[in-house]
This record gives sequence, C-alpha cells and structure tokens, in this order.
Amino acid sequence: MKKYKKNGLLFNIRKICPSQNRSQVGVEYMIVIGFVTFAIISVITLAIFYSGEIKDRLRLTQVENFATQLINSVDSIFFAGEPSKTTVKLYLPEGVESINITQDYYLLITTRVSGGENKRVFESKVPMQGAISPGEGIKKLTLEARSNNVLISQV
Repeated sequence: MKKYKKNGLLFNIRKICPSQNRSQVGVEYMIVIGFVTFAIISVITLAIFYSGEIKDRLRLTQVENFATQLINSVDSIFFAGEPSKTTVKLYLPEGVESINITQDYYLLITTRVSGGENKRVFESKVPMQGAISPGEGIKKLTLEARSNNVLISQV
C-alpha cells in the first residue's frame, strides 16, 4: 500500500484491481438480465392464461347466440302456422361436441372448453324435432312448421 500525504494528513492509497471492476459489472449485468427474463416470462404466462379464458368466453357466447337465434326462429315459424317454412344460416363455433333436442322443448348443447365440458340447455316455447350436426361452421337449417311441432333439418 502506498501512503500519500496531503495537508498534513496521511492517506492510504490502495491500487484498485481492474479485473475486480469487470467482474462486478458482469455480476450486476447478470442480475439485471435475470430480473428482466423473470418479468417477461411472468407476463407471457399471464397472457397465455387469460387468452385461453377469453377464447372460452367467446366460444360460449357464440354458442348462446346460435341457440337463441335458432329458438327465436323456431318460435316465429310455429306461430305463423302449418304451411310456414324458412331457411336460416347460423354460425356454430369450434368445440361443440353435441347438439340434442330433449323432451321436445329443450336444446342441449355440449361444448368443449379449457376446463372440460360445458353443457347448456336452452328452452323453447314450442316443441321441436330434428337433428343438427355439431361441426364448426355456418349451418344452413330449414325450419318447417307442423301442426304440433317444428321440424329442423340441415341442408
């Protein structure tokens, strides 16, 4: 150690090692990079989680719109009388596993979501009969009023 005297005071001067400075900078750099990487991974994980939830919500909303429009059309055709017939085009999203008409008045739609299966029942004021395939896409359905129900057939 060198001694340095200034204004009557004695100072010890230690030579700073240049390699020690570089290694400190390297460690600090690695710590900053680690924090940034952790933050980015956290944000990406949250985005993936919420995007799946949003896709499920959108799919279920589209299924609800499909069922509501179908039931409204069935009701209006039935109340128009027996010779009435119409064709409707409705969009069915992906993930629908089955569409069943149960007890004539209920439309049961089973949809696959990230948490498993979602089953929704939609009620009609009039009896329905027929079948709808569960595949994704625009469904062209013919609704025909009969004396005691509405026949749903896929074109």
